[in-house]
Amino acid sequence: MPESLIRVEDLHKSYKKLEAVKGVSFEIPKGQIFGLIGPDGAGKTSIIQCLAGVLSADRGEVSIAGISCLKKPEQVKPIIGYMPQGLGLNLYDNLSVEENINFFRELRCVPERTFLDNRNRLLEMTRLAPFSKRPAGKLSGGMRQKLALICTLIHLPDILLLDEPTTGVDPISRRDFWQIIQNIVSEREVTVLLSTSYMDEAERCHQIAMMHQGEFIAQGTPTELVKTLRGQLLQLTAPPGNDLLPTLRDWPMCETVVQIGQHYRLLTLDKTDDATDIETSLRTLLNEVVPGQVNIEHPTPSLEDVFIQHTRTEKLARPSDHSSTPTSNHLSDHLFETPWGKQQQIDCAINTKNISCQFGDFTAVDQVDLAVEPGEIFGLLGPNGAGKTTLIKMLCGLQKSSAGSAQVIGYDTDTEKRKLRHRIGYMSQKFSLYRDLSVVENMHLYSGLYGIKKAVREQRIGVLLERLDLAGLGNRNTLSLPLGIRQRVALACALIHQPLLLFLDEPTSGVDPVARRQFWEIVHALAENEGVTIIVSTHYMDEAEHCHRLGFMQQGRMVITGTPDQLKQQAEQMDGSLVTIESEQFAAAFEALKPEFSGAIYYGRRVQWQSKTPQQDQDRAAEILQQSGIKATVGCHPLSIEEAFVSFIQHDLSIQNQLGAA
Repeated sequence: MPESLIRVEDLHKSYKKLEAVKGVSFEIPKGQIFGLIGPDGAGKTSIIQCLAGVLSADRGEVSIAGISCLKKPEQVKPIIGYMPQGLGLNLYDNLSVEENINFFRELRCVPERTFLDNRNRLLEMTRLAPFSKRPAGKLSGGMRQKLALICTLIHLPDILLLDEPTTGVDPISRRDFWQIIQNIVSEREVTVLLSTSYMDEAERCHQIAMMHQGEFIAQGTPTELVKTLRGQLLQLTAPPGNDLLPTLRDWPMCETVVQIGQHYRLLTLDKTDDATDIETSLRTLLNEVVPGQVNIEHPTPSLEDVFIQHTRTEKLARPSDHSSTPTSNHLSDHLFETPWGKQQQIDCAINTKNISCQFGDFTAVDQVDLAVEPGEIFGLLGPNGAGKTTLIKMLCGLQKSSAGSAQVIGYDTDTEKRKLRHRIGYMSQKFSLYRDLSVVENMHLYSGLYGIKKAVREQRIGVLLERLDLAGLGNRNTLSLPLGIRQRVALACALIHQPLLLFLDEPTSGVDPVARRQFWEIVHALAENEGVTIIVSTHYMDEAEHCHRLGFMQQGRMVITGTPDQLKQQAEQMDGSLVTIESEQFAAAFEALKPEFSGAIYYGRRVQWQSKTPQQDQDRAAEILQQSGIKATVGCHPLSIEEAFVSFIQHDLSIQNQLGAA
């Protein structure tokens, strides 16, 4: 067993009455990546700050390389690289990329030869060399995080503490970030402790600990934890227009079920019944609702499935605890007496023609054509700085267009913005709540801003509190609420004036998977039952599957639009199927395969690449691995929406570079 460089024993930390960390213990061997996985408020940051020597503890012991982080914090700081939570929070915005790197070099007293070699290599790995003169304040979120990582690594630390390093970062930058981390772990045996709320990132760690309310609820390797999932996991696909949620929820064998686009992901209760009998029972039930039209598959369990099962078990074990998960289900009901969006005669919710926005010489939105139907959930995806936020501001009437035209629910966004603002709702990433006000006070404030009469106001507040499972919380201060509940309060405020169109900007960032699933059920109900059109931007690639259609943006342009399935199929036709290598020796497998398969990347604990000759690649990969003495499973998988996104964005970049060179 490798030497443990990081040790945490019975760590407790409280902030007044809030017990943030409750007796946590773990060890991290040299050369491993250990992930603290959980939502905001789970206690991850407190643990990392204790290890970084910047936070005291109530009791327990925390040490790095045998040095007590609580008793001798100044001795710990020189031997670690610490990256705090926030997009480039450790950077100086008025300094350029190069100046920030030089500052950290001087701060860490790095010898010149070591500094030059390391700086050049890191700039090449992060692709930031062309931007060395650009101020940090003018970098996109993904570029800021990569610069922050360079500054953290510039003194070649053997131990890295990374707090939410990829939150708010686009998928391409997230891939780059993880490629760098896994390369330095493989090459230099660096030990890494990181925190994240992205469940898919947990797959990339050697060991993980799932956190909930200050405690570890599960710990082990990703493979070990997935095997602990109890029950049978099924994926159902029904024809459009069929709502199976009520039927599936009433099925006695259902433990949890979530709708993802046209698919339903269902976990059965952990019973001793034969798996075949369970599926037969389910088919019999569904044939009564949609005869012979439902396809049933057996998907691979994910860590999100495990996390949700564990948190559900926790909740049932502690019924006195207030959960962020609603206890009742009103989502099949209409929020108000009539579905308001369906009563409006609108041919097209959004219709833009060559809409553009320029700031001086910079084009933020470049000739975008977009049509969104009433009641449609449309997802807007793109790298940081792609123009998504500017486009949303233009559609809200908050930013004037430089060219082109836009009609939103029948109003011109430039000339009729006052009328428009009373028919749209907006929920920002930060939830836009006044945290010193109660839930009801926030709702009254928004009602007043929209000019809703008092009698109508009281009725709408009452209905929203009931339908969004906020009843009993009306007098609670929003600051004291869990993040998932604050999210629903913000949604209630955005719905109080019955908007026809709802904009959701990164609505679930930092929210736990249980609350995220519940939030998306509400979104589906708003679109299907109320006829509300919804535009959502997100960096959670699995959330994109919830949308009816997606639009990929890059450098202000709309690269492509389509349904998730259409986009995955087109990306596979363009770049091929996904070849995957799964092995306990995944780092060694990557090194063996990299010379022949230049497109190979790490994804979790596997190596993968897209190939137009998948069978040929599988045969050759198996031969190389056998010659190297590496045991592995070689296979071929369908593309996820993340691979489709990366394919389209990289193709677009290649085309633009060729045009620029010409």
